[in-house]
This record gives sequence, structure tokens and C-alpha cells, in this order.
Amino acid sequence: MFRKAGAASLAVAEPVRAPVATLSGPWTVTFQPGRGAPDRVVLPQLADWSKSAEPGVRYFSGTATYRQTFKLPAKPAKGLVLDLGEVRELAEVIVNGKSAGILWKPPYRADLTGLTQPGANTLEVRVTNLWVNRLIGDAQPGAKPITFTALKTYRADAPLRPSGLLGPVTLERED
Repeated sequence: MFRKAGAASLAVAEPVRAPVATLSGPWTVTFQPGRGAPDRVVLPQLADWSKSAEPGVRYFSGTATYRQTFKLPAKPAKGLVLDLGEVRELAEVIVNGKSAGILWKPPYRADLTGLTQPGANTLEVRVTNLWVNRLIGDAQPGAKPITFTALKTYRADAPLRPSGLLGPVTLERED
């Protein structure tokens, strides 16, 4: 197809990342109102909502906000990246009130360069899952339905989908 040789290719090296911190628990999680979940829970560590003993959390579908404060000794000389690990399904990252973007596919990484400060920093991760778990919850015997569909799509014994921020959540310096 091409009569002349193409331009020389250029290989771009992957950035080198060095761990700065792992953000473990506790996490304060607030749930979207009117969706059957409690207003707020405190998780000692990240966990799949579908495995919760609390039915309102187990069958929750919508957006929940994870909050935590983390400390940095100083601003990194180069880039700072937040790696959320595993997310089910979509996440928006907000640091110190400023959006670091919406993450909708792996790897769930956000560039925090310019958003952090030495000392305390606030992190919010707004996670939105699929509708499936709520539909299964509404199909449970004796459940007061929260949603409505014209066609029953899931039975009460259908498997729940993993949901929420599953992690691990880490901060990495990118060189």
C-alpha cells in the first residue's frame, strides 16, 4: 500500500513508579440517599459491598463516596499517582476538593500532581456500581422494592456482582 518507507518508530518507556504509601482503613463511606443503604458506614478495610452482612449495603446500587485523610511529608519532586487497585465499576477521584478525573477502566490510576500539599490531604472516591444488585435485592422475599422495572430480569437467587472500591489503594511517585 505504501510506496515509501514509513517514519521510524519510537518506543516510549513505561514510567518508573515508587511506592509512597498504602491507604488502608478506616474509610468513611456515605451512600446515595433513597437507595436502601444506611446514610454512612465506617469500613476498617476495603470490602466488597455484595459480601456485607447489612442488606442495604449488600444490595446497594448507585454512587457511594469513600473518604479518608492522608498525610504527605512533602510534595513529591515529580508526579504523584493514586492507584485505586480494583474498582467496580466507575470512580471519580477528588483530592482537597479538586477533581483528579473519572476512571472507568483498569488501570484505575489518577494523576494527583498539583492537587496535594505537604501535611494533611483529603481524598474522596465516588464509586458507582451496576444496577444488578439492587434488582436482585428487590426480588428478595418480603423486600420492599426500591426500583421499578416493567420486566423482571433477576431472580432472588441470582449471584450478586462484586461492587465498590476493592483496592488496594496506593500512592506512588512517578519518575
